[in-house]
Amino acid sequence: MSFGVFELTPEGADTIAPDQMLEILDETGYAGIDLGPAGYLGEGEALISRLRAHDFGLAGGWVQLPMSDDDAFEAALPELDAAITVFADAAAALGGPAAFRPKPTLADSGSEARQARPGLAVDPLDAAGWDRLAANAARAAERVRAAGLEPTFHHHAGTFVESPDEVERFLDRVDVGLTFDTGHLLLGGGDPAAVVERWAPRINHLHLKDVDRAELARVIDAGGGMVEVWSSGAFAAFGDGDIDLATIMDAMDRAGYAGWIVVEQDVLPEAGIDLATFAARRLADHRTNREALRPWA
Repeated sequence: MSFGVFELTPEGADTIAPDQMLEILDETGYAGIDLGPAGYLGEGEALISRLRAHDFGLAGGWVQLPMSDDDAFEAALPELDAAITVFADAAAALGGPAAFRPKPTLADSGSEARQARPGLAVDPLDAAGWDRLAANAARAAERVRAAGLEPTFHHHAGTFVESPDEVERFLDRVDVGLTFDTGHLLLGGGDPAAVVERWAPRINHLHLKDVDRAELARVIDAGGGMVEVWSSGAFAAFGDGDIDLATIMDAMDRAGYAGWIVVEQDVLPEAGIDLATFAARRLADHRTNREALRPWA
């Protein structure tokens, strides 16, 4: 998402081409990439060839499902199955250790009210809603496992698993690994450094981003939603924000974590910026980000 290409990329928007994105990540020392929107990196053999050209693995990818609504969840299952097929085919073609096979990154869809007011836990689920969410999350995870892949669940701002209490409630009810996202946990009212030790045994995927707390607070206090957060620059390169990266990574080292570290900044291009300038900024950011992780990876 550092490159502004994800599920909320506006229709018809100019975006960095996939090969340029892969070249930037290759140049800055990365070993893989998330899938991104379906088809962006190609499909079938085109996807595999593109990854092999850079000796890249596929870390996983976002699969958002309306888990608290049984009818909507049922209608979304073909989308889940299509995504699982992409990941399973990539895992078979690319091989490698089990810990580095792609992890379908499951997430709840939340609600319009939550997406409009992220981090405030508005529009909470009642007990019946939690029952539906937990049951459907378990069903989604089982479909992933049936394809020979390891599922992971992403707590995410604007969804019904957003605050630390909601993450705890989810972990108590659903047997699935956790995607630990530093930025979204902070936006949801948590302190990543304070909970990472406790949740480490359940964490099977890492999404790391730094956060400028002052800028994030400015956006939320002004009534901004998720699009405004992504457009604000609140998610910064490592060292430009307030996340305690060392405490988080040291805790994961002690827990014996072995798996992907997905570096995200959740950046949308500023209005009027040309793609060449935007790409140059992402190149600089990723040099910074990759070097920040050298002590651990």
